[in-house]
Amino acid sequence: MSDLKKIAYETVSADRADLVTLSEELHAAPETAWQEHRSSVAVAAALGPPFTVTQPYLGLETAFLAVAGSGSRRVGIMAEYDALPGLGHACGHNLISAIAVGAGRALAAVAAELDLTVEIYGTPAEEGGGGKIELLEHGAFAGLDLAMMAHPAPVDVAEARPFAVSHSHITYTGKAAHAAAYPEQGVNAADAFTIAQLAIALLRQQLPNSVRVHGIVTKGGDAPNVIPDRTEGRWYVRAETLAELTVIEERVRRCFEAGALATGCTLTIEPESAPYSEFHTAQDVLALYKANALALGRSFADADLGGRMNRASTDMGNVSLTVPAIHPYIGVGSLPAVNHQKEFADHCIGPVAEQALFDGAVALAWTAIDQFSATKDLS
Repeated sequence: MSDLKKIAYETVSADRADLVTLSEELHAAPETAWQEHRSSVAVAAALGPPFTVTQPYLGLETAFLAVAGSGSRRVGIMAEYDALPGLGHACGHNLISAIAVGAGRALAAVAAELDLTVEIYGTPAEEGGGGKIELLEHGAFAGLDLAMMAHPAPVDVAEARPFAVSHSHITYTGKAAHAAAYPEQGVNAADAFTIAQLAIALLRQQLPNSVRVHGIVTKGGDAPNVIPDRTEGRWYVRAETLAELTVIEERVRRCFEAGALATGCTLTIEPESAPYSEFHTAQDVLALYKANALALGRSFADADLGGRMNRASTDMGNVSLTVPAIHPYIGVGSLPAVNHQKEFADHCIGPVAEQALFDGAVALAWTAIDQFSATKDLS
């Protein structure tokens, strides 16, 4: 172990109890997209000196940027802290934040030796809101030499291969009427959704394996004896790339238009965020991460077991289009529980999760040390 890696390891070790406390506090008080007021403040505060924090950041109330060091090379580590509606931290963002804080503090301790500026980004609304995309559009991440984060999963998987995805809010507007006395005067917005969902179900027969279409009806009506005049839903369309997504979205749109045409309702489709991109991995940096994770005693799952969660979509994909990036998954030993299940949230605290937190923070810090040590030697 190099002297710099030893300092990083010792820094995370010294901070371990505080990092666990941060993770547990976020887990106990989950906040959903764009509402992460307590969470964002807690994560930024946990960084402490020598970080200088800007919060709010770039006009986003629950975003922040924390900076330590003044080197010519820049590394950005992403902290996510939004939770899932109804499921809390069933994707483990409490651990992502604690890992980011741990890795950031470890790198700050060696920033001068590496000619490094360490930047921790508090990025809200990953779960469908596209917080990183909003930040990108306002100029964040520009010029980073490396962007990275580590995401909890049932098992360790090194490479992220997420789908591109669009998130849409669907509304049908019809006309209410008494369902028994005056049914002929109604225009049934619930029927419109039924027809659209049937059309999507049939469309799936002709969709490639690289595509996913799924959603929920969030408002189906108000009373059984009132023909619904307004129904709403949230739908995701996923594809291998943004280019493929554009083609598939048009086919899915026609399914929703079929519901409107058949019932006479008016259809409104509103994007909930800009589309999330596929991920472009910096393979040379990922190789460093894999070696460091293995050195810490981690082991990576085989393709059959591990090649599922790494397909989950992320707005970190959009960041990877602009700067070199990695997004490894770190296991919390949850199987058979998987992400976005309540049982997975239960696995995001406790001894196994705490070890994943520690290992993730150290592995990211060591990876940056390797990367910037090599580039410094070459310069």
